[in-house]
Amino acid sequence: MKRKLNNDDVPTAIDTSTGDSSTNTFSALGLDARLLLAVAKENFSNPTLVQSKAIPLALEGKDILARSKTGSGKTAAYILPILHSILHKKSSKSSKATAALILVPTRELAQQVSKAVSTFSAFCSKDVRTVNLTQKIPEAVQRTLLAESPDIVVATPARAAQNLQNSALSVDTLAYLVIDEADIVLSYGYDDDLQAIAKAVPKGVQTFLMSATLTTEVTTLKGLFCRDPAILDFQENPNDGGGVSQYVVQCAEDDKFLLAYVIFKLKLIKGKCIIFVGDIDRCYRLKLFFEQFGIKSCVLNSELPVNSRIHVVEEFNKNIYDIIIASDEHEVLDTRQAKPSIGTKADDIEPDVMPVTKEDAIDLPTTQVNGHVAETQILHGEVQPADTRKQQAKNGKKSKEYGVSRGIDFQNVACVLNFDLPTSSRSYTHRIGRTARAGKTGMALSFVVPAGLYHKHRSTTFPTAEHDEEVAEKIISHQQKKGKEVKPYHFDMKQVDAFRYRMNDALRAVTRIAIREARTRELRQELLKSEKLKRHFEENPEDLHHLRHDGELRAARIQPHLRHVPEYLMPGNGKTGIAGEDIGFVGLRKTTDNPIRRARMQNRLKGKGKKPAGRKMDPLKTFNAKGRGK
Repeated sequence: MKRKLNNDDVPTAIDTSTGDSSTNTFSALGLDARLLLAVAKENFSNPTLVQSKAIPLALEGKDILARSKTGSGKTAAYILPILHSILHKKSSKSSKATAALILVPTRELAQQVSKAVSTFSAFCSKDVRTVNLTQKIPEAVQRTLLAESPDIVVATPARAAQNLQNSALSVDTLAYLVIDEADIVLSYGYDDDLQAIAKAVPKGVQTFLMSATLTTEVTTLKGLFCRDPAILDFQENPNDGGGVSQYVVQCAEDDKFLLAYVIFKLKLIKGKCIIFVGDIDRCYRLKLFFEQFGIKSCVLNSELPVNSRIHVVEEFNKNIYDIIIASDEHEVLDTRQAKPSIGTKADDIEPDVMPVTKEDAIDLPTTQVNGHVAETQILHGEVQPADTRKQQAKNGKKSKEYGVSRGIDFQNVACVLNFDLPTSSRSYTHRIGRTARAGKTGMALSFVVPAGLYHKHRSTTFPTAEHDEEVAEKIISHQQKKGKEVKPYHFDMKQVDAFRYRMNDALRAVTRIAIREARTRELRQELLKSEKLKRHFEENPEDLHHLRHDGELRAARIQPHLRHVPEYLMPGNGKTGIAGEDIGFVGLRKTTDNPIRRARMQNRLKGKGKKPAGRKMDPLKTFNAKGRGK
C-alpha cells in the first residue's frame, strides 16, 4: 500500500494492485473493456462530474434526472452505461431486440448523438447496431432497418411516435429510455408525441432525463416516465476557471450593422463567433451586408436541408469557418406568443415572424413570374406551385426538428453575438451556452435597442427590438441571481461614425429583392449539394472537405471599394480609439503584426523607401479619366 498526496496535500492511501492511482477514472466505473478502449482513443482521461455520478447509478438500474451545464459530458453519461448493459446482455444471449430509445428535440442533435454512439462503440461495432430515424431515407428502407431490431434507436419524439403508430418500431423489449435536452422537448411541441410514447413504453423501463436546466417541463416528464429517480443537480460554479464574460451595448437599429461591420472588418473579435438573429430573412440580410465588405460567413437556419446544416456545424468545428449567422425561429415563436401548455402543440400557435416549413418541403420566398406574384417551394429538388404547397401544408406538420441555441455541439466558440436580443432570459442563457464550454472561457456581446430609438430606421427594424430594454433588465437580474455580471460596454461612436457612410452604402444594396433572390439561390445550391452529390460524397469522402458554405450570394449592387478600409478612416491611435482593450475575446490588436511590414508602411507614409527607377512622370500628362494608364 502506497501513500499519495491529494489536492489538499493530505496523504491518502491507494491500492497499487489495481494499477489505478485514483478512483476518478473510467476504469474505476466498471465499464466494459471495449468501451474503455474507445474512451482512451478519444483522449478522455477522467470522467466529468456528471459522468462519475450518473454512470454508477445507471449501472445499478436507477432512473436518473440529471441537470448539468452545456458541455459537461451528459451524452457520454447515458451512452456508456447503456452500451455496457447491451454488451453484458449479449454475452449471455444473442437474440435481437431494441434495448434503448434515445429521444432528442432536433435532427442536428440526433445526428450528434448517433455519432457519439458510433464513437464509443468503435471496438464493438459488430455487437451494437444503431438507427437514426431522423435521416432522410425512404420509408421502406427505414422500416427494413427497424425490422432488424437495432439495439439503439435515436429519434425525435415525432419520428418515434410516427413509427410506433405504423408498427414499424417495436418497444416491447425496451430496457432504456433517454430524453435528452428534456427542458426544451415540450416547448418544441412534442407533448402529444411524448404522451403516445409513454403509453407504448412498457413499465419498468430505466429512464434518463438529461437537461441543462430544471423547469416545469422537466417536472412534467419526470412524472410521466420516471419512478423515484435519482436527481443529480450540479450547480454551475462561477469560480471553476471557465465562464462567459457578458457585455451589453446600447445602440440604434442601424448601429447594429455599423458595429458588426467595424467589429469583424477590423478583427476586434479573435476566434470563432456565432451571431444570433431573429429570423431567416435577417440571416441573409446580414450575410449580404457582410459580403459588401469581403467578410465571409455561413448561414444556418431551419430552411436549409438537414445534411447541409450538419455539414456546416462540422466544418465550423474544424475551424473551416469563423462566423456562423444562425436564426433562432423557435425562440421567437415560443416567447412572443403565449408559452404552449401541456397538450398544446407548437403547430397550433399562429407564428409571428417564424417562416412555416414542413420537414421535407422547404418554403421559398414569393417570386415574380410573368408579372404575377407566385409562391413556390422546392420539394426534393423539384419546384412545385403554391396550391400544391398549401394542400400539403394542411396535411403536414411544421418543421420543429431544428434548433441552434440548444443541443448542437459547437466547439471552441470564442464569442456569441446577440445581434437581435432574445425575448426571454431563458433563451439568452441557452444562446450563450454555445461558448465557454468544458471549462473554457468565452464572451457574449448583446445589442440592445433603447425604446426611444425603436423604429427610427425602418429598413433595419426588427419587431422584437421594441421590448429590448425590458428583456435586458430581466437578463441582467437573472444573471445576477446566478452570481454573474452583465457589464455595459461603450464603443467610441465618434470614431465608429467614420465608417457610417460605408455602412449606409452597403445597406442600400441589400434590398428585399436581393434578400429574396439570395435566399432562393442559397437554398437551391444547398439542395444540390445535399441531395445530388450525396452518392458522390459517399464514394469520395475526401471531396466533402472542398464543399464550402460561405460562398458569396451577391447583393443587388456590387461595390468593390467597400472591401478595403482606407487609412484615413482609422482613428489616430489605432483600433484602441474605438474600444477599450480589456474585454475578454474582443482584442483590438493583431498579435501577429509583422514588424517589417509595419516599418515599410511607416516609410511610405514619410515619403521614404524605394522609388521607381527612370525619369519622373508628370501626373497631369498621364491622367486618364477612364482609370487606365496610357
